Amino acid sequence: MTDTPIAIELKGLEKIYKLYERPSDRLLDAVGLKRRSFKEHYALKGVDLVIHQGETIGIIGANGAGKSTILKIITGVLSPTRGEANVSGRISALLELGAGFNMEYNGIENIYLNGTMMGYSEKEIAAKLDAILTFADIGDYVKQPVKTYSSGMFIRLAFAVAINIEPEILIVDEALSVGDVFFQTKCYQKFEEFKKMGKTIIFVSHDLSSIAKYCDRVILMNQGEKLDEGSPKEMIDAYKRVLVGQYEMENPDLQEYGTKEAVIMDYYITEENNTKVNAIIKGQRFNVHMRVRFNVEVKAPIFAFTIKDSKGTEITGTNTMVEKAFFDTVSAGSVKNISFTQEMNLQGGDYLLSLGVTGFERDDFKVYHRLYDVLTITCISDKDTVGYFDPGSEILII
Repeated sequence: MTDTPIAIELKGLEKIYKLYERPSDRLLDAVGLKRRSFKEHYALKGVDLVIHQGETIGIIGANGAGKSTILKIITGVLSPTRGEANVSGRISALLELGAGFNMEYNGIENIYLNGTMMGYSEKEIAAKLDAILTFADIGDYVKQPVKTYSSGMFIRLAFAVAINIEPEILIVDEALSVGDVFFQTKCYQKFEEFKKMGKTIIFVSHDLSSIAKYCDRVILMNQGEKLDEGSPKEMIDAYKRVLVGQYEMENPDLQEYGTKEAVIMDYYITEENNTKVNAIIKGQRFNVHMRVRFNVEVKAPIFAFTIKDSKGTEITGTNTMVEKAFFDTVSAGSVKNISFTQEMNLQGGDYLLSLGVTGFERDDFKVYHRLYDVLTITCISDKDTVGYFDPGSEILII
């Protein structure tokens, strides 16, 4: 992408909010009668970012990481305290539910209102009206005030407007989590069309599977800072370490983490006859094995495995807590051998196996040891169906 024109460039972006103990302190500070009566909160801390035209960029991070603040500055809703945000191209954005809509207006009036705000004439909006209404598919509700809409209808209309005004840059912040599965599918199909057309998409979501599937590159944010950027798989793995407080910036290629109070010593896959394998024929039963040494006493440890595709999308997996299989206390110095047995019903291809030993101390979740992508599993198949799994259908035609 280095030779592709830049769509968005952020340089040293900072956003600082003043937090006052009392409302009166805000007033006194505003008129200069009382100084330093506030604490400074950094929503963004010196963020640098370059997004090229045609990229689909995901931004992930926990609540309060600064994701939405970045988007609001890019779209001009907020001004940065320091730094620059340079944007090249017409932006259409779906940020907070209700942003840009007048709740007293009906759907059609809001279409014209939003189109006008984007710089279109009434004639240009009228030419796009049928396409917007068809995509939104909310029927006669479009003639009613939007304050009467359900959240699902609202997001249908908002997204229909956003994608039909022919933006060069589309920004979506968690909005699609409101719609039903059929509408979400239609929206993601539109993402694919936009990608093929060379449009730039910035996508903020807690749905990591969608981030892995649609994004070319992912930005990892935490407490206002850009921790890292890279492939979806790398950043999703790093994000999981952030969530348990074990992200290490100096070693972004780390494929394991944890307190090591319990350690996964060995792991392998076997067929039903206990032969070690990495390739399994579809329909066969197979076993995932792990051998764990406990360095301290652990109450009710949880053993887990996850299977991902090559992009890092989690396809399936389970753990002993979900399966209600093990709740014993394990003493220090003990070694446990764990095996998960199941049928291979994935589609043909290569997959990645991750393993983990976790648990709860009081009410706090704790990671003792996690190993990411430690083994490749190949499913050998002479028949692949749609999606990730073969449902094993039996067909009867009379």
